[in-house]
Amino acid sequence: MSLFRLDASIREDGSTSRALADLVEKHWQDTAPGAPVSRRHIGVNPLPSDAWATALAAGATPDSDRTDQQRQALTLAGTLTDELDHADAYLFAVPLYNFGPSQHFKTYVDLVTTDPRMAPGTATVTAGKPGVLVTVQGGNYSPGSPKEGWDHATDWMRRILEDVWHIDLRIVSREFTLVGVNPALDAFADMADQIKASAEHRAREHGQSLTTQNRAA
Repeated sequence: MSLFRLDASIREDGSTSRALADLVEKHWQDTAPGAPVSRRHIGVNPLPSDAWATALAAGATPDSDRTDQQRQALTLAGTLTDELDHADAYLFAVPLYNFGPSQHFKTYVDLVTTDPRMAPGTATVTAGKPGVLVTVQGGNYSPGSPKEGWDHATDWMRRILEDVWHIDLRIVSREFTLVGVNPALDAFADMADQIKASAEHRAREHGQSLTTQNRAA
C-alpha cells in the first residue's frame, strides 16, 4: 500500500506537527516496509493563492475559451487529486494558526474540490481510505480552559476529511506546544509533558493501524 503525506507547517526544523507526523509515518512503515510514500509540503512550498478562483472560473468557461492561466489551475487541481487517487492511505499534518485552519491547507482543500472527482456530494477518490490528521496547538483549548472554543480549525478539518472526502479518519492532537517557549506557560510544564506523551502514543497507534484499516476496507 502507498501513503500520501501532506505537511502544512510553515516550518521544517522545529515543527511540532511535522515531528508528530514523523512518528505516524515511522510506525506505518514498520507495518508496511518498503511501501512508497509521496509527499507535498504546502507550508514551505505554498500553492498559488489565486488558483482556486481561477479554477472555478475555468469550470464555467468553455474549453476553447479558457486562458492559459485557467488551464494551469485546472491542471494543478488535477495533479493534487491524482496524488490522493493514487494513494491507499493519508497523513495530514496541519497546525492551528491564529485560532483557525492554516491558509495553506484551506487553499489546498478549495483547489482540490474544484476537481470533479472530489466535488462535495460525489463518490470521492478518497472515500473509505484510512487517514490520520495530526494537528497541534500552541495553547490549550480543551473544555473548561479559558480559551475553550477558540480552536476553529480541528472541527472544520474533520468535516472536510471525514464528511466531505469520506476518509476513514483518526486524529492525533497535541496542545500546549508553546510550553517551554512562552514563559507565561511555564506553570503548565507537567501537563504539557503528559499531553505530549499521550499524543505520541496515539501517533504510534494510528500509524500502525493505517495498514490494518486499509485491509479491512
